[in-house]
Amino acid sequence: MSQDPVDVVMQMIKAWDDRDGDKIADLFTEDGVLHSMMIDPIKGRENIRPRMKFLVDNATYMKIEPRNIAVKGNTVFLERTDNFTFKGHSGKVPVVGVLEIRDGKVAEWREYYDRKELLEAMGVGEDF
Repeated sequence: MSQDPVDVVMQMIKAWDDRDGDKIADLFTEDGVLHSMMIDPIKGRENIRPRMKFLVDNATYMKIEPRNIAVKGNTVFLERTDNFTFKGHSGKVPVVGVLEIRDGKVAEWREYYDRKELLEAMGVGEDF
């Protein structure tokens, strides 16, 4: 697997576009963290895996459109638009992700987006 931080992020984008929950999870370090900043973080690859699989298994379409990518050391800043169809609800949401890469894997992924906008686009409630 590539050690270049941007290559790792591009592999992650492809895994999302392919709706491959296992590949998404496998791109995290064993102790990786996924943190949507407005909710509690998910810690550990095997805890991240069921969340990723649930999201992609309930989506019939996913496309991540990168707008801007910046790198500082092993940290990648990714401004993007997420397009999806989740349980029959189509949506498009702007997101900024900050991914810290270690040894060719994502050690921490912090997500910043409007949670209410995302949940409405997904057609799910606040408790999701």
